[in-house]
Amino acid sequence: MTTQRQEFQAQVPEWFPIDEDLTVLGSGVVEIALGASFVALPRHKRLIGGLLAAFYVVIFPGNIGQYVDGVDAFGLDTDGKRLIRLFFQPVLVVWALFGGGWIRRRPRHD
Repeated sequence: MTTQRQEFQAQVPEWFPIDEDLTVLGSGVVEIALGASFVALPRHKRLIGGLLAAFYVVIFPGNIGQYVDGVDAFGLDTDGKRLIRLFFQPVLVVWALFGGGWIRRRPRHD
């Protein structure tokens, strides 16, 4: 059992059809597996980066639900803090795509 299980469960929207605990455990396993795979399997970074980005998109409704429902968790105890957090999820998506080679830096021309 994780030490912050209730914090994670609070982020599962009430309308989500799967048990909160099962959702937390399942998403945690997937997130850890993807993160470990990204580090341990660099030959597959493109695939894993895409899967990580998709994972971040799939869990985004939970962040929206936390904001809309005004749920306190992980120190996000005001609407302002919950709103700011929403802007960081797309950053994670872009970061995963960049790390996976889906997005490349443009070469600099001096």
